[in-house]
Amino acid sequence: MRFTIATLIALAATSLAQVAPNNAGAKNVGAGNGAQFITGGCVSDADCSSACCSQVAATGDGVCSAEAASLQNGKTGCGFDDPNAAAVIAAAQAQVEAQGFKRVVRKA
Repeated sequence: MRFTIATLIALAATSLAQVAPNNAGAKNVGAGNGAQFITGGCVSDADCSSACCSQVAATGDGVCSAEAASLQNGKTGCGFDDPNAAAVIAAAQAQVEAQGFKRVVRKA
């Protein structure tokens, strides 16, 4: 198989691509009700409709993922439990207020 420099650069860029949680789902972060969509932020599997919260290794963020894609684009696999959940939930609540959405509160 023969690779050009452009092909190698494209492959390198693809393998270094990182995911970031989609801010549109901020209202579901920490709710624990399985309502978060894939690519939305999460603090545990309970947040995600896919039941898969994966950590983005480069940033430490949690992002809901399909299990089959949970090890792609710098993600570390399902089962992430954010040790900074309280701070992440507070930041998500601030994002919700900035967006004008109403947040669903997790029941204890």
